[in-house]
Amino acid sequence: MYFLILCEDKPDHLPVRLANREAHLAYARETGAVRIAGPTTNDDGSAMTGSLLVIEVADRAAAEAFVAGDPYGKAGLFASVAIKPWKWVIGAPTAGAA
Repeated sequence: MYFLILCEDKPDHLPVRLANREAHLAYARETGAVRIAGPTTNDDGSAMTGSLLVIEVADRAAAEAFVAGDPYGKAGLFASVAIKPWKWVIGAPTAGAA
């Protein structure tokens, strides 16, 4: 099952993001759950403001566990985190995903 995870950074927390970026990226790779991901940015793209990930896990509990284990979250980077079930339609990697 796919889940969209949308996180908004706390104001003025860029140093926290940068200090934990490599650990966050390693965690995302090591879990094997991340299908697409990247930072959200301000309007001109000059600053990271949050994170968007699509993960594939068994259920909501697994999605929540993924979020709980993320080094960014553990470091207190996020002001908010939304976890939404998601149906991949356009650009899906397999016909069965739609």
